[in-house]
Amino acid sequence: MEATRDVVIVGGGVIGSAIAYFLKAAPAFSGTVTVIEKDPSYEFGSTARSWGGVRQQFSTPENIQMSQYTQEFLGQISRLLGIDDTPVDVSYHEQGYLFLAEDRHIPRLYSNNAIQKGLGVNVGLLDADDLARGFPWMNVSDLAGGSLGLSGEGWLDAYSLNQAFRKKAISLGVTYIAQEAVSLDVDANRISAVRLADGTRLPGGHIVNAAGPAAATIAKWAGVDLPVRSRKRFAYSFSCRTEITGCPLLIDPSGVHMRPEGKQFLAGCSPPPENDPDCTDFDVDYGWFEEHIWPILAHRVPAFEAIKLESAWAGHYAYNTIDQNAILGSHPEVTNFYFANGFSGHGLQQSPAVGRAIAELITFGEYRSLDLNRFSFERLMTGEAISEHNIV
Repeated sequence: MEATRDVVIVGGGVIGSAIAYFLKAAPAFSGTVTVIEKDPSYEFGSTARSWGGVRQQFSTPENIQMSQYTQEFLGQISRLLGIDDTPVDVSYHEQGYLFLAEDRHIPRLYSNNAIQKGLGVNVGLLDADDLARGFPWMNVSDLAGGSLGLSGEGWLDAYSLNQAFRKKAISLGVTYIAQEAVSLDVDANRISAVRLADGTRLPGGHIVNAAGPAAATIAKWAGVDLPVRSRKRFAYSFSCRTEITGCPLLIDPSGVHMRPEGKQFLAGCSPPPENDPDCTDFDVDYGWFEEHIWPILAHRVPAFEAIKLESAWAGHYAYNTIDQNAILGSHPEVTNFYFANGFSGHGLQQSPAVGRAIAELITFGEYRSLDLNRFSFERLMTGEAISEHNIV
C-alpha cells in the first residue's frame, strides 16, 4: 500500500523550501513533508539567478509587511536556520533602494510615502537638491525628487538563502526528491497524488504548487487556469574606472535599475509589455543593453559613459499577468491544492513571510501571523486586481 505524505510541495526553490521549513519548524505540525525538485543543482531556477533584493518600498500594505518580516527573519537567521550552532551567512548587504522621480511621479511618490510611513518604514523623501548633495556622481537635471530607504533594505545571496532553507528543512525531517513532476491525480474536488517522471506515484494530503515559472503547467494538471507565465529578464554586469561611492540600488524613472556588486555593477530593465513574450530559454539579448540600458545609465551617471560589460545572464520571472502580485492559499474548489505563485520578481524577498503563511494555512486552516487573504486565488475569479505601484 502506498504511504500518503501529509504535504507534497512541487518546487524546491526558495518558496518551496521556505514552506517546508516553516511546516517542520512549527510545534503544531507533526506530519511529513516531501519536496519535489527537478533541478537539484538549482542552476537554472529563478532563485539562483535572482538579484537578491529586499525592500520595503511598496505601495501595498501587505507587500510592505511581508518585507518587514523578512528583515526580522534575516536578523535572526543563524538561530532559525543554523544547524549544530553553525552560523548562516547569506551575504546580506544593507543598502537602500532609491526610486527617482520626474515631476509627473511626485504625487505617487508622496502617496506611497504616506503608506510606508504609516507602517513604520524608515524611508526619506528627497528633492533634487538633496539628490545632488547626496549623490554628486548623479545627473539630477531632469529629476524632481526621490524616495530613499534609510534602513531595512538591501540585497543578499539568493542561492545561499535557498540552500539555508533547504538544509535546515532536511535536518528537520523534510524529504527532497530529485525528480520532475509530470501530472496530478484528481479525485472529485481533491488532488490525491503527484506523479513523477520515473513512474512514482506520491499520494498527498495537501499539495502545494511552488513551481515558480512552471506554476501554470502544474495548475493545468488539476484543471486550473493560473495566470502565471515565464518571462525572461536579463542581468548585465559591468565595470567602471571611476569610483562611484555610496551607491544604493537605483531605479530610474525609465525603469532601468542598477546597483553595485563588489567592484562592479549590475543593471537591468523590464521590457515593454508588447515585447515581453512567454519564454523559457536563457539566451541573452546584448542589444537590449547596448541600445536601451546603457544610454540611460550614461545619462543618469555620466561616469558610465565609459564602462566595460563583463558578463550577462538571463533568468525567469514567475509573472502574474493579472497584477504582478503573489497568488497565495488554497483553491476554492480543489480544496487541498495550495498556491504560492506569481511573485513577478519578489519571491525571494517574500519567501520567509510566504513560507510562514502557507504553513499556517495548512496547519491551522487560517493565517495567524499576517493576514494575506488579499492575495487569494478568488481575486482572479472576481477581477479584484491588486494595484501595486512600485513594481520593478
